[in-house]
Amino acid sequence: MSLGSLALSGVLVSAADWPQWRGPERTGVSSETGLLAAWPASGPPLLWRVADLGAGYSTPAVAGDRLFVQVNRGTADELVQARAIADGRVVWEARLGAVGNPGQQPSYPGARSTPTVVGGTVYALGSDGDLVALDAGLGRERWRKQLRADFGGKPGEWAYAESPLVDGDTVIVSPGGGTALVALRGQSGAERWRTSNPAGESAAYSSAVIVTTGAVKQYVQFLQKGLVGIDAATGRLLWRYDEPATGSAANIPSPVVRGAEVFASTNQVGGGLVRLATQGGQVSPSPVYFGKRLGVGPGGAVLVGGHLYASNGQGVQAIDWATGTVAWQHRGIGAASIAAADSRLYLHGENGEVALIAASPTGYEERGRFTPLDPPDRGNAKAWAHPVVANGRLYLREAGVLWAYNVSARP
Repeated sequence: MSLGSLALSGVLVSAADWPQWRGPERTGVSSETGLLAAWPASGPPLLWRVADLGAGYSTPAVAGDRLFVQVNRGTADELVQARAIADGRVVWEARLGAVGNPGQQPSYPGARSTPTVVGGTVYALGSDGDLVALDAGLGRERWRKQLRADFGGKPGEWAYAESPLVDGDTVIVSPGGGTALVALRGQSGAERWRTSNPAGESAAYSSAVIVTTGAVKQYVQFLQKGLVGIDAATGRLLWRYDEPATGSAANIPSPVVRGAEVFASTNQVGGGLVRLATQGGQVSPSPVYFGKRLGVGPGGAVLVGGHLYASNGQGVQAIDWATGTVAWQHRGIGAASIAAADSRLYLHGENGEVALIAASPTGYEERGRFTPLDPPDRGNAKAWAHPVVANGRLYLREAGVLWAYNVSARP
């Protein structure tokens, strides 16, 4: 991923971009500063709003002067759209395939994943398992794979929701079924390795992260029955940690990592921290703590300083990373998705409200709250798309509507 400013196939990438799921480092945290410390009652200034997006729950990715998002029209067509960040207009769109598992129960069929933008290429995984590499400038297809057909994939009840992990020239996805993870070459889609899955468990709804312990780089991912660590060079299974998944119907939050420590959680079961020890190429996880109160919902968790800030069904809470102690819990706007930037937390509530709060372990301190202009009718669904903070802007997506707000404190 480019951290400098590079012209890549017509897309100018900068360090303040949000080019993939949960931002530049997959942490939900932006390094951007100079943002508004508080909002007026009406919210930050609205730059634009578009209502022709298409259905779905995909969180946008932002790279240069483009915003990339997945949408669907009915259940026959799921697409990737590139839009101009200047005004939200469509630059191009490309079809992925059909919407996966349209008969799911409860029924929320639709686009789910966030595209990953690296080196002038957009990698996108459709909810039915269509993995496509597209030219970021023009939207031309470079290669495609099908997780069900090519790797015997088995998604969960609510179809594929993973956002592809790109590590250099390697693309990582989790087909499920007989294949836990597969690594593909980013330029061609050719297979590097695959990790067998004797248990045959389905893919979950989480997205993989990179963890390096000692000299061992690994991809850590939530499968339906537990968290796994996979050797990045060979695809060999290194370790499992099943406690947060035992009894969970849906494993959604991405793992949070600090050094050799990994926090994993599900909303139904709870969350825990494991410390990874490496010796002779072998990696073993040692539980540090686990608690039912540490459950994290679809909105995820971010690590700021020494505390996790996480959303669950009761609102938001601050958790001491080292001990698992809950420092505070507050209802706020209720269950929400979460991002962090400039020592503040951006919350997009499942009810559509948006709040700005201080990332403080001493208590809940709200700095602003508003409802976006003219929200759509979500039906039985909720506002599940995560907030995105990029280049002084806050992007919010809800069903077929996309908003861009100015949250920069600079003139």
